Amino acid sequence: MANITKFDVHNHRNLTMLVDFYELTMGNAYLNSNVANKIAYFDMFFRKVPDGGGYCIMAGVDQLIQYLSSLEFTKEDISYLKSKNMFSDDFLKYLEDFKFCCDVWAVPEGNPVFPNEPLVTVKGPIIQSQFIETMILLTINHQTLIATKSNRICRAAGDRPVMEFGSRRAQGYDGAIYGARAAVIGGCSSTACTIADEIFDIPAAGTMAHSWIQLFETEYDSFKAWAETYPESCVLLVDTYNVIKSGIPNAIKVFDEILKPKGLRPSAIRIDSGDITYLTKLCRKMLDEAGYEDCGIIISNSLDEYIISDVLSQGAKINSFGVGERLITAKSEPVFGGVYKLCAIEEDDGSITPKIKISENEEKITNPGFKKIYRVFDNKTHTAIVDLITLNDEVIDETKPLEIFNPVYTWKKKKIKNYYVKDLMVKIFDKGESIYQSPPVLEIKEYAKKETSKLWPEVLRFENPHTYYVDLSTKLWGVKQNLLHKYSESYKDNE
Repeated sequence: MANITKFDVHNHRNLTMLVDFYELTMGNAYLNSNVANKIAYFDMFFRKVPDGGGYCIMAGVDQLIQYLSSLEFTKEDISYLKSKNMFSDDFLKYLEDFKFCCDVWAVPEGNPVFPNEPLVTVKGPIIQSQFIETMILLTINHQTLIATKSNRICRAAGDRPVMEFGSRRAQGYDGAIYGARAAVIGGCSSTACTIADEIFDIPAAGTMAHSWIQLFETEYDSFKAWAETYPESCVLLVDTYNVIKSGIPNAIKVFDEILKPKGLRPSAIRIDSGDITYLTKLCRKMLDEAGYEDCGIIISNSLDEYIISDVLSQGAKINSFGVGERLITAKSEPVFGGVYKLCAIEEDDGSITPKIKISENEEKITNPGFKKIYRVFDNKTHTAIVDLITLNDEVIDETKPLEIFNPVYTWKKKKIKNYYVKDLMVKIFDKGESIYQSPPVLEIKEYAKKETSKLWPEVLRFENPHTYYVDLSTKLWGVKQNLLHKYSESYKDNE
């Protein structure tokens, strides 16, 4: 059932026009200026890891493929643009006959990614490669943000499953659906978002709300009715009134009366409020004394990686977690600051001219040229050492020592031996045709877990993580320095 599109956004509304208006005004101007077919190269990248973390988890490529495969201007779109009285007839005609023809590369979903390296690269006529800016950013920014937050939360939970419970607090329908997808990529075991299960074939999970218990005359009656309905997967919510004095005693009574005579065991109890550490310790003791050592304890209630780490370090007795609003909204830092910048243009003779964006803010100076990313691994430990950004035509000879250096503090150099490299980006569109098949979500989840395990533990720390280095090749560094020198000299001439 994975990747079905019954409820996909592209089926009930055309998203071609989900663009910033300047992408249309520039498109019109490109055509009017006879440069619309100039081949341009754009990079999508980010500058800072959310939450002060050491890495992010790439996500959203499959939805980007769906969007780029569905680009089409409807009669209603053309009529709307015509009504603005600012677009030429030639431009409107171009849109009527529009056919996507760009080449696109992306880092596959599930890979750890780092600041300033391209996550998506687009090559194609500037009128098209500029037009898709907003949706590339919107799609990759959102899912990468949620997948990253999910990965942090799941690592804090260790080997305990984490269920994504955030649909009702998500920022809109798509935030809930695609947030659930990204949460599973990041490591969640299941989601409460049923439609995400139907679309993406990821496990949906859920039991009862407090309203179920409140509906009945007594808490015991509600537990009894639930156990009779779901005897083989009985999970009881025990904090509606009083966990210790009421919830657990009534749960044990129902387990004894309804499940035990049938030879069945309870699945778990769930606590959604109160002092997690204190309550779970007492609940564990009470359940064990009643002979239900195998009954799990599920905790929910405004959790994140920091709270989970704290309660576990305090000895809380927890088997799994349900995490909602702080995951689905990445509440602690809900913006992933990906940007989309021109990095090169192609001349009529096929040569590539690198372009750079310069700023007084050093972190906003872009890396020029048509590039690729090599991830360098230690041959013995298979640990990732560094990501090396090179020009696209560069090939690393793994039989020779590799010298890397800090692109800012260039005297900081290191020579790497006994290593191997992986070309991180894959081509997903060739001349406008999709050539990449996204794996199922659960397969991406396992891939993300495997690739994250190849990072140094120091990079994975929540507080003050070690900086994973993203370096430039000597050749790319030289191109960048030449452009910086060129434009600094231009400024001097104009003074």
